Amino acid sequence: MKKGTIFTLFSATLLLTSSMLGLAQSALAAEKSSVTTTASKAEYTPAKDLKQKYDVIIVGAGGAGMSAALAAKQKGLKPVILEKMPTAGGNTLKASSGMNASETKVEKANGVKDSNQQFYEETLKGGHYKNDKALLHYMVNHSASAIDWLDSMGMKLDKLTISGGMSVKRTHRPHDGSAVGQYLATGLLRNVQEKKIPLIVNADVTKITEKGNKVSGVKVVLNQDKTKTVKAKAVIVTTGGFGASKAMIKKYRPDLAKYVTTNAAGSTGDGIKMIRKLGGYTVDMKQIQIHPTVYQKPAYLIGEATRGEGGILVNKAGDRFTNELDTRDKVSAAINSQSGKMAYVVFDAGVKARSAAIDQYEKKGFTKKATTIAALAEKINVPAAELQKTLTTWNQDVTAKKDGQFGRTTGMEHQLNQGPYYAIPIAPGIHYTMGGVKVNTKTQVLKKSGKAISGLYAAGEVIGGLHGYNRIGGNSVADIIIFGRQAGNQAAAYVK
Repeated sequence: MKKGTIFTLFSATLLLTSSMLGLAQSALAAEKSSVTTTASKAEYTPAKDLKQKYDVIIVGAGGAGMSAALAAKQKGLKPVILEKMPTAGGNTLKASSGMNASETKVEKANGVKDSNQQFYEETLKGGHYKNDKALLHYMVNHSASAIDWLDSMGMKLDKLTISGGMSVKRTHRPHDGSAVGQYLATGLLRNVQEKKIPLIVNADVTKITEKGNKVSGVKVVLNQDKTKTVKAKAVIVTTGGFGASKAMIKKYRPDLAKYVTTNAAGSTGDGIKMIRKLGGYTVDMKQIQIHPTVYQKPAYLIGEATRGEGGILVNKAGDRFTNELDTRDKVSAAINSQSGKMAYVVFDAGVKARSAAIDQYEKKGFTKKATTIAALAEKINVPAAELQKTLTTWNQDVTAKKDGQFGRTTGMEHQLNQGPYYAIPIAPGIHYTMGGVKVNTKTQVLKKSGKAISGLYAAGEVIGGLHGYNRIGGNSVADIIIFGRQAGNQAAAYVK
């Protein structure tokens, strides 16, 4: 393909398993996919059109980067997005459950009683009270307006579910029930196109430049060949975390070196490394989140919504062994204590109907399916009588609205009694790096002294501190949208 050719925005499932050599084949397959929520084509800007100067450079074309670019554009700036991978989306495409937000119009329409303070306190508790409180307050207090902001650009998150560690349904999902990451990546990219914001892929930023103690631009390698210096008054780093860097995982958490990762291939800590060279400070680098429900080969996240909509976890004996919607660290530890350090997510046709993301799992061959519970037990090699007993007990607890075994209180609106029945084998995997560069609520990158690096901003998984020692499901999407938008706004204020 020639540079500048219009690429189809791949479906999330195809994007995540494609190698660079197989992109063309995946694109053809994606054209036939019904997973894509919005019919959108991504016209990436040809590398030859990269100018020598912009108002602001955004490094990374995931959800945070595209949000930053759109916010900056709305404020009158001329931004450019540089993405090292062949396609936009990054780790955002991996997100499947939803976006947490409180005091929203969607909650009110659905009769959900919620408050920013409740959202704050539950996130703080989930993070083991190690969260950066200022960042957390900002995220919570601006979550409802972020839902409205997305809505204004045609991205409607008007369905609700619940994630582990939360007490009410504040996880906002796309109207059609599809995976939130694919939906938002498509919608953000469509808006980037409509606003004519240049987005150049295969553009690997290797250095952030400075002049007179102020950020002055970047050095970028285009198409693994030509190096170019691009000037700008401000730079926003949205390169994601380091969950796909085996070297960094081994450095900070050697105990996790053999775990599979759900991260996109581009999540190798590039932004953290570049910011450190400028004197930027990092925090919580050892805090790496293990997601409890990961299909292992190939590594693929089985989203929280599957449990949030009523699914349960059973071990090889066919028994439940934990509150499935406890925080991710606790559920992961519970799974690791089981025989084989694995479990099964078990659900029925009702859960499948309420969570469109399950269609992806089924198409990829991750699910075992049977018309009866006994037949499902045979397929996953667990005792049929015990699995039947587990489901019977669970259904009785759902009716009573009381989990007599593990005290689960959420995701209990529906019994598991609609055939066919499904099971997906899962085990924990590396999912998210809570550590990263230190920023303030204006998303300014800070030195250890607390002084901001002039003209440098960061948002998304590249930053540290917000999530404390454990991230709540649904908060990463809130993070990238809210702080991506803030970075664009603050860069605009700085440039002007």
